[in-house]
Amino acid sequence: MSDLDPTHAPVRPFLNWPVVTDPRAWKADAALIGLPNSEPYSGDPWPNDQTRAPDAVRQQSLQVTDDIDRWDFDLGHVIGSTWPSRCVDCGNVPWTGGPFQSHMSRVTALMRQLWRSGTQVFVVGGDHGVTIPVLDALDALGSSVYVLHVDAHLDWRENVGGVRHGYSSPLYWASQKSFVSGMTQIGLRGTGSARREEYQAAQRYGSRIFTAAQIHEHGTAAVMASIPKDSAVYVTIDADGLDPTEMPAVMAPVPGGLLFRQVAALLRDVARANRIVGMDIVEVAPGRDSPNRISCITVGRLIANALGASWCPGGVFERPAAS
Repeated sequence: MSDLDPTHAPVRPFLNWPVVTDPRAWKADAALIGLPNSEPYSGDPWPNDQTRAPDAVRQQSLQVTDDIDRWDFDLGHVIGSTWPSRCVDCGNVPWTGGPFQSHMSRVTALMRQLWRSGTQVFVVGGDHGVTIPVLDALDALGSSVYVLHVDAHLDWRENVGGVRHGYSSPLYWASQKSFVSGMTQIGLRGTGSARREEYQAAQRYGSRIFTAAQIHEHGTAAVMASIPKDSAVYVTIDADGLDPTEMPAVMAPVPGGLLFRQVAALLRDVARANRIVGMDIVEVAPGRDSPNRISCITVGRLIANALGASWCPGGVFERPAAS
């Protein structure tokens, strides 16, 4: 198998964007790609429920935006006018077995293909392990990248039971990359896989950590101040960073999480001050969603906010007037 072999077509396109499964034909301003699989831990189910999330999110496209001519009150513009001219759905990248390293290399190659062509990329996972090969591809940008992480958990384990590419390790992985200039982690609360040594390692690295309680009390001004202005930013959002009353479809719900209005407003602020080169939303478990599929709709709305604020007037990309 070649790294640039076609991806799998989705059950339906995200927001009715054209589907392009041939990576050699990826020429877009913005793209969505589904990454269902990461390296599993021993004893965890495979495939897990999160592998169904990319298509489950796409299925709710009508609830994300009724049509491209509809007014978006989050963005203050007609939704279609906030998108760039060329948006594509790149399909899903399956893992069909074999060494995980081969799958990881393919994901990295595909992401590099997108970033080398100047595409703003939105990833829907899969569990948080899918972020690791995506991070490896950020070197294709040729500049340093700042990481903004939304999560209930620190995700700083070097390995778990010998597995280095699982869902407890993406931010540790980011900390090892020379092109990652720093990171801000928000929404943390409760407990998770992190022990004292992981927390101290994150502090030594210089990660700016804001608990959910701090965000609720003080807002996000300090978060914005922690992100170097005009920097390239990669955003990674674990769905359990949001409160389970608004994002029930997660495997590890923790009370007291961030609210949609807080995260969406933060994404809009970041998009107006910095170049969001990519964003992933991971750890949605469709089998645990509410009957109205509010978790999948929320994922779509977060993408719409980040994309729209990036390209509409005042955004760093800003859609050209002639398009």
